[in-house]
Amino acid sequence: MTTAFITHRDCWLHDMGAHHPECPGRLGAIHDRLIAAGLDIYLQFHDAPLVEEAQLLRVHPASYIDSLRAMSPQHGVVHLDPDTVMNPGTLRAAYRAAGAGVLGVDLVMRREVKTAFCAVRPPGHHAERAKAMGFCFFNNIAVAAMHAIEAWGLTRVAIVDFDVHHGNGTEHILAGDERVLMVGSFQHPFYPYSGTENPASNMVNIPLPAGTRGDAFREMVDGCWLPRLRAFEPELVLVSAGFDAHYEDDMASLGLVEMDYVWVTEQLRRIAKGPAQGRIVSLLEGGYALSALGRSVVAHIKALADL
Repeated sequence: MTTAFITHRDCWLHDMGAHHPECPGRLGAIHDRLIAAGLDIYLQFHDAPLVEEAQLLRVHPASYIDSLRAMSPQHGVVHLDPDTVMNPGTLRAAYRAAGAGVLGVDLVMRREVKTAFCAVRPPGHHAERAKAMGFCFFNNIAVAAMHAIEAWGLTRVAIVDFDVHHGNGTEHILAGDERVLMVGSFQHPFYPYSGTENPASNMVNIPLPAGTRGDAFREMVDGCWLPRLRAFEPELVLVSAGFDAHYEDDMASLGLVEMDYVWVTEQLRRIAKGPAQGRIVSLLEGGYALSALGRSVVAHIKALADL
C-alpha cells in the first residue's frame, strides 16, 4: 500500500491579504518541492471533498457554523480577529481542509492506503469549538478524530501535534475525552499562551523554551510522548503537522531541521505498527518559511511512505 496525498485547488483561493504568512504560496512551495524530489510518482493523489455538515457538527455547534456562513463575504475581506481573515474563497477552502482529514481516515480504514498527508489550508488546530482564531476556522484534526470514532467505531485515537504553537483548539474540544490521547509540544511562552494550566489527563503538553534544538526535542519525544503513546495503544495516529518549529522560520524561535521531522515521523510509524496497523493521517498546520516548509513536508512524507 502507498501513501495518499490529499489536497484541492480550492485551498489556494483562501487569501488573507498581501504579506500574510498563511498564504496560498505555502501549498505552491510544497507542490514544487514534491515534484522536484520526484516523490509524486510514489503517491496516490486525491481531491479533498467538501466536509459534510454532520461531520462538522461532531466538533462545532450549528450556531458557530451558521455564523461563519453569515460572515463569509461576497467581496473583499472580513476580519474575525487581527490575524484571521475571511475572503470569498475562505469558507469553501475550510470545508475542503476539514473534508481532507475525513477522507484520509476513510482511506486508511478501508486499507486503500497505509498513510495519508493532507496538504490543505486553512489550518485548524487553533479553532475552538465555537471560536475561529490563529488563522484557523474549523478544527480539521478534531473533525478527523471524531469521524474515526463515530463512523469507524475506534476507541483509541492518538493526536500528535508538533507545531510550534500549542494546539489550544484541539485541546479545548477533546480534553477529557478518554477515547483520544493528544501529545503535543510548543514554544512557551508564546501564542496562544496556553497549554500549561492543569491539562486534562488525556493531554500531554510539553512546553519548550525558545532556542530548543533537535536534540532536546528528541529527548522530549523519547521521554514524554512515546511512553504515553505506547501505553495508549492507538488504533489510529493523527498528526497536526506544523513545520514552523524549523530554524529558518522566523515566526518562532525553535531550531528543528528536516531530519528532526523525519525522526519523529519514524517514531510514529513504530507506534502505529501496533493496533493501528500502520494507519497514520497527517494534516498540515503551520510552517511559513516557504523553502523550509517544502523541504520539511517532503521529508515528512518520505518518512510516512517509508521511502
